[in-house]
Amino acid sequence: MKQEGKIKLRSLVLMGLILIIAINVSAQNILNKNIDIEVNRQRLDNVLEILSNKGNFYFSYNSNIINRDSLVTISARNKTVKEVLDMLLGSRYEYRESGNYIILRRAPIRLTLVTSQAITEANNYYVTGYVIDEQTGEKIPDASIYEKQRLALASTNEAGYFKLKLKSRYKTAALTVSKQFYEDTTVVIQTGYNQQVSITIVPIEISGQTVTITPETLYAPDTIVVEVQKPDSTKWLYTYIKKDSVKLEKSPFASFLLTSKQKLQSINLRNFFTARPFQFSLTPGLSSNGKMNAQVVNNFSFNIFGGYSGGVNGMEIAGLFNIDKKTVQYLQIAGLSNIVGGTMNGLQIGGLHNTVLDSVAGLQVGGINNFVKSRIAGVQIGGIYNHVGDNMKGAQVGGIVNFVNRTTKGSQIAGVGNISTYQVNGVQIASVFNYTRRLKGVQIGLINIADTSNGYSIGLINIVYHGYHKISLYTNEVLEANIAFKSGNRKLYSILLAGANTKSTALTYSFGYGLGKEIPFSKRFGMNLELSSQYLYLGSWDYLNLLNRANLHLHIKFGKVFSIFAGPSYSMYTSNQPEGIVNYKFPIAPTSAHTYDFGGYWKGWFGWNVGINLF
Repeated sequence: MKQEGKIKLRSLVLMGLILIIAINVSAQNILNKNIDIEVNRQRLDNVLEILSNKGNFYFSYNSNIINRDSLVTISARNKTVKEVLDMLLGSRYEYRESGNYIILRRAPIRLTLVTSQAITEANNYYVTGYVIDEQTGEKIPDASIYEKQRLALASTNEAGYFKLKLKSRYKTAALTVSKQFYEDTTVVIQTGYNQQVSITIVPIEISGQTVTITPETLYAPDTIVVEVQKPDSTKWLYTYIKKDSVKLEKSPFASFLLTSKQKLQSINLRNFFTARPFQFSLTPGLSSNGKMNAQVVNNFSFNIFGGYSGGVNGMEIAGLFNIDKKTVQYLQIAGLSNIVGGTMNGLQIGGLHNTVLDSVAGLQVGGINNFVKSRIAGVQIGGIYNHVGDNMKGAQVGGIVNFVNRTTKGSQIAGVGNISTYQVNGVQIASVFNYTRRLKGVQIGLINIADTSNGYSIGLINIVYHGYHKISLYTNEVLEANIAFKSGNRKLYSILLAGANTKSTALTYSFGYGLGKEIPFSKRFGMNLELSSQYLYLGSWDYLNLLNRANLHLHIKFGKVFSIFAGPSYSMYTSNQPEGIVNYKFPIAPTSAHTYDFGGYWKGWFGWNVGINLF
């Protein structure tokens, strides 16, 4: 009995699996479903809705491809959905299943030969005709038609018409039609004859839905409109999609130099590139590679005024400018400007500027500036400005400013300032300012700024937001009242200091700068080593009175914001002031200290400091 029960259970499970598979197969094969339908003089769109209800599925189609108002009479018994659709629509349409949808499309007709005749020129023949949207039947403007092997190119006008000239000596020819938001279409033509043809192309599909690009909005400056049928509805949604940006052609300098037709061609032909050993150009539109020069990667490229190529794998030289869509490697020289849409590997020299919209491995030299959108491993030398949009490994030398948008591993040297927005593992040297978020190297400048620092900032003002900040109030054997601002990190901090003697018969004023280092012994105890130099005003600016001090402080901390310190110091003092001025202290050396005479104007003595730190 138990054995019979097991057999029955297995049989039930097997039948269930077969039933599930059968249901899935049936659901996935809508076109083979058998249905009955009978209608008399009803609108075609209503008949399609009746058909979808009977078959328990949905239609997805562009309303422009069928005549929805046409009246239909049909009587079908035990016919498949495909057979009924053939009766309704004829052979001009094809059907594609997607989930629980049947997508209706015009059946593709790639090439239709309209007329042909013997060639009238000995060496050339012409292919003319129209490019047509197979879904809507609309003629498509601004499509690119080209022969890949011969680099022959034409574009359709506003009426979708084109005329392409080909050489008759070649025995084979194939035309490719490319258009943004359409599938590339290639057709073989008959060579040696002037001929008129019609070529249909298919719109791309978005997320499995049938789409149609609305012709009147296709050429708007920023967007196009794509129609997508909403699931479970006969209504159409209008989805606004940004046009694909061609980053090279949108750069300011390239945009100024290239025509609108050249920019459009780059969009249409963005997936096609070929190679040639050599090209020569007078201007971007006059090249030995013809109108398709922008799709050709050359080994050697020479441009009298300027050139527009797919890329370079060797050397490129121009009197004024070079524009390349893809990678350039080894050597590129231009009197004014080089613009590269891909990577640059090697040496790039531009009289005014260089622009690379990907990465650089090598050396850039620009009379005014160098711009790299991604990263660089190498050297940038710019007369005014260098810019890296990602990480930099190497060196930047700029007449005014250097900028790295992330991490610098190497050196930034600028006449005015350096910026590395994330981190510096190396050195920044500038006459005015240096900035980075995280310093793991050295900054040398008048003003140095960092968020955190494990390195060294050397300058008049060193600001580390999450670093060492203290205000010291103290006295010593020379000046009775002193204040100092200390900023940086424990490894190295800068000191801005000022002091005074306020006694009316011994006035003294001072200001100066110093550097210091903190050595912690424990959480509460530590030592500071400081060197400073300060100018003493003793009644006249005509004389030099310079006090240099080396201080050794022992400090005790009481909490996070208060500490006391004291320690010895040694002073080296030089002055060319011959005599004192009424009410000002003179001489400055304390009478209680033993003074060492080093000759000339130099004297030295041991002294002390004692005070408090805040923060």
